[in-house]
Amino acid sequence: MLLTTGQAAQELGCAVTTFRRLVHAGVLPGLSQRGNRVMIPLPVVQALKSRARAPLEKLAVPEIAVLRVDTARPAPEDDRRWIGFAASLPPADLLAALRGHWRCDVAAVAAGGVLPITLSGYVVAVLTGLQRWEKSAPGRHAFPDAVLAGYLTDLVRPVTHLTAPDAEGRATAGLLLGARLESHSGGAIAYVTTHSASGYAATSSAPHQGS
Repeated sequence: MLLTTGQAAQELGCAVTTFRRLVHAGVLPGLSQRGNRVMIPLPVVQALKSRARAPLEKLAVPEIAVLRVDTARPAPEDDRRWIGFAASLPPADLLAALRGHWRCDVAAVAAGGVLPITLSGYVVAVLTGLQRWEKSAPGRHAFPDAVLAGYLTDLVRPVTHLTAPDAEGRATAGLLLGARLESHSGGAIAYVTTHSASGYAATSSAPHQGS
């Protein structure tokens, strides 16, 4: 059985534009074209619907930052080709696309030690090596030593690539990649607590200071 993007979004309880980001990022296998419509196999949607939440309670910090991105597009800056995520990007381009230039509380990002990258609420990449930052533009910062600990090219199975040079980074990426991670913020960076009374993360709506 094949679903339209609208039907798939309805099944998942999200906006059509949210679901289309996954389509355009190239992380959903088995898609087909029917006229000008993209058709999605029902098992693909069922796999997304049943995906477990990220086990943030296993992280040894009280709070982490989460970077919410869109599908990759040409970057306005000269020091990188892309901004955002696409499964087709080589690791070097993907790292450059994700490690800056964000408005954020840099100290809070660094303290978390790990930066999950989410697309439409699913973790598609993980950065570590966030201890050093630099101002890249007024009010924006980048993390020049960031490491692409892992990323995925197929969200459904999922197919993950663990690229961190250290075992701890690979383990953290493996823990988070492909999981659902909801977050809420007015900007690209959200801040999420890793422990709550329910045992799962609660998103923080309080604003964090950026400089």
